[in-house]
Amino acid sequence: MKLKRFIKIFLCLVIGWFLIHSACIIADGLQDEGKTADAAVILGTTVNEDGTLSERLRQRVACGLELYKAGRVKYIIVSGGLGKEGFYEGDKMKEYLVQDGVPANRIVTDNQGYNTRDTAKNVRKLKDSLKLKSLIAVSQYFHVTRTKMLLRKQGFKDVSNVSPRFFEFRDLFSIVREFPAYYTQ
Repeated sequence: MKLKRFIKIFLCLVIGWFLIHSACIIADGLQDEGKTADAAVILGTTVNEDGTLSERLRQRVACGLELYKAGRVKYIIVSGGLGKEGFYEGDKMKEYLVQDGVPANRIVTDNQGYNTRDTAKNVRKLKDSLKLKSLIAVSQYFHVTRTKMLLRKQGFKDVSNVSPRFFEFRDLFSIVREFPAYYTQ
């Protein structure tokens, strides 16, 4: 009986922890404090088989573009890897931004950002050359809390976020995934 009671209490605590954590990352991810920064870091996701940006990625890039056009960032760092579709996410994001009027010398491409941790490490390598002191992380709302944490671990103290107002049913899975991902970074 004691074991059953312990398991019940333990499961209730884990579920409660998950719900509080999820509510916090959603609230954090949906806020935009209106800050300015040295650079926006746009994290990659799927490029379509025809080389166009998936809607999720297009929404992220559009957020970064708006930050640049509003004068809130000096640089845009686009980070992603080589997708199974055969395109480097960073290259495709840069193409989109250049077509929308961002000068190529204001865009830094990281095609080795295969995951959030890699992106944070790669942005750290740019810190001195671009004189980066502040960043705005741009990704889906459920992803920015972990992204900011990893950028802070790389020495960036001033990290804020902006997320597109774009929601999909698969976000439910992603929110669940973020719980263990946050604690294993």
